Amino acid sequence: MTRTAYLDYNASAPIRPQAAAAVAHALTLVGNASSVHGFGRRARACLEDAREAVATLVKAPPSAVVFTSGGTEANNLALRGLAQGRRVLVSAGEHPSVLEAVDGAAQVPLGLDGTIDLARLAEMLAGDPQPALISVMLANNETGVIQPLDAVVALARQHGALVHCDAVQAMGKIAVDMTDLGVDALSVSAHKIGGSQGVGALIAAESLALAPPLLRGGGQERRRRAGTENLPGIAGFGAAAALAATELDDAPRIASLRDDLEQRLRGLAPEVSVIGGKAPRLPNTSCVAVPGLTAETLVMGLDLAGVAVSAGSACSSGKVAPSHVLRAMGLGEAEAAAAIRISLGWASAPADVDHFIEAWGEIYTRCCAARRLQNPAA
Repeated sequence: MTRTAYLDYNASAPIRPQAAAAVAHALTLVGNASSVHGFGRRARACLEDAREAVATLVKAPPSAVVFTSGGTEANNLALRGLAQGRRVLVSAGEHPSVLEAVDGAAQVPLGLDGTIDLARLAEMLAGDPQPALISVMLANNETGVIQPLDAVVALARQHGALVHCDAVQAMGKIAVDMTDLGVDALSVSAHKIGGSQGVGALIAAESLALAPPLLRGGGQERRRRAGTENLPGIAGFGAAAALAATELDDAPRIASLRDDLEQRLRGLAPEVSVIGGKAPRLPNTSCVAVPGLTAETLVMGLDLAGVAVSAGSACSSGKVAPSHVLRAMGLGEAEAAAAIRISLGWASAPADVDHFIEAWGEIYTRCCAARRLQNPAA
């Protein structure tokens, strides 16, 4: 049997069996959750149970949860819905669904460690009296770097700004408490925590106007997002959220696997760099680069060995190209083009790390030998 190791959880986590079972059960429910008859009420109960589970995971009231087709729609709903009359400031390391959501959004630079430049954010807020909407992710999907949201929110409040947070990568990996974060809106997604793809949510207080809505039509989701809800996907989201809420204490185990992987990489190649390694990071994410060893070579070579990793974000139509996040951190084109992302999760085991190290080591050895043949004097 061919050995495999799935180490691309930040792209999409394997669906949890309990979530798959919840999806399958919801598919058997007859009726529309907006219908008033018994069939509709049973569908509605399934929907609201999932809403409560998602709300519980992020410590928000269920009434604040607006189900969407995923994190991208949630980000667009937040930025377009909250940007009315406000200038939009986004960190330069945001997901494309934030960077491209609103025309004319100004980018706040990142520091060398991958965190937002707070001094520059303060200057941008003070330099224009127009109220602002700030969007800063809680944790970066490529490097795992956790942003200083408390400081961002403090600056925002001094200048009457709203704060949206893309928590898609953070939810389920670290504790996410919307009240403690102090943000006005929060985007989340199911498939990053073991739910099904194609469903997410925006968490925003009912008192916060989201106008105009992205989708117009029926009165679903308290008239904040029209269209019949994806009940099977939402049911799976709820099941995955309920599990994630009970498994946050698994983070030290996953961090130990990540740290072991990085230590063993350094043993094979002392020149390896861990990008963002000097900042607080998600426990599951490692972004590494070796000069002269391209990400394209590594991703393809590892895939042939049955190991799944990514080069940058998985939202780039399968392209392997230098990451805008890494360039925003000040990395040169060659180093950015060498970076791969390894991300672990709920089903990761030591054998996955062993297989990765074995496969990576073989590729590294071959590439070093090839370089010596090309340049014997080096």
